[in-house]
Amino acid sequence: MSPRRFTLCADDFAQSPAISQGILDLLQAGRLSATSVMTQSPHWPALAAPLSALQQQADIGLHFNLTHDFANGPQLLKPLSHWLLLSQLRCLPYQALLDSLLRQIDLFSQHLGRLPDFIDGHQHVHALPVVREALFAAIALRWTDSNKPYLRAPDHLGHPGDSRLKAVVLQTVCRGFAQAASQHGLVCNRWFAGLYALTPEAGFATLMQQWLQHGEEGALLMCHPGLPADDASDPIAAARAVEYGYLGSAAFAEACRTAGVELGKFSH
Repeated sequence: MSPRRFTLCADDFAQSPAISQGILDLLQAGRLSATSVMTQSPHWPALAAPLSALQQQADIGLHFNLTHDFANGPQLLKPLSHWLLLSQLRCLPYQALLDSLLRQIDLFSQHLGRLPDFIDGHQHVHALPVVREALFAAIALRWTDSNKPYLRAPDHLGHPGDSRLKAVVLQTVCRGFAQAASQHGLVCNRWFAGLYALTPEAGFATLMQQWLQHGEEGALLMCHPGLPADDASDPIAAARAVEYGYLGSAAFAEACRTAGVELGKFSH
């Protein structure tokens, strides 16, 4: 039986040097096959070159941000609760969202020299109502040929992780995203996982083994690894270190073999 091909994507590249170096290490070791970039980060210009050297073996995308404060200029920035509530009421500022998307896409292209392979969102904001309409418009403006980016569809969540409540909330607020993307001629993952409490006690290794076992061919998994760091500004720093350690381990390689999974770029 041929192995199932999964795309394992590390979110939050460029958020900090420790996160970024951890992702680079895992990409170089073949333990990741994609990463998404927070292009508003002041670290992004310097990090583009080492990431560019790995683009033949991994997808590189945009991690669209509306909630993380980089404190380095004008940003459309509000807490996640703001976006969740007002998106369901369809009361978000469409033009401001479109402008922010275009700026973040352009920062990607400015430093990497090309457009993103895919787009996802920090805390999944890209898939919320109104934000998604701005996203589709931004893609139409920046991608002038048929080689469009693929999109992460959180509403195709296939495993609840360690919280069915969190899973239900995510699927509810993002409902209809994949169908809307398809109507715009855009491709999404058919199966998605990686959702969990993002604490070091959550049992990331066990959850990853479950995702590898249950995932469908072409699955997209997200993760959040980083080098160990004493970073008070990052509430999930301890979980990042756990993820980094496991993904770089022989145990993870064995889990992939046991599940019949090989990591690769997203195929569409």
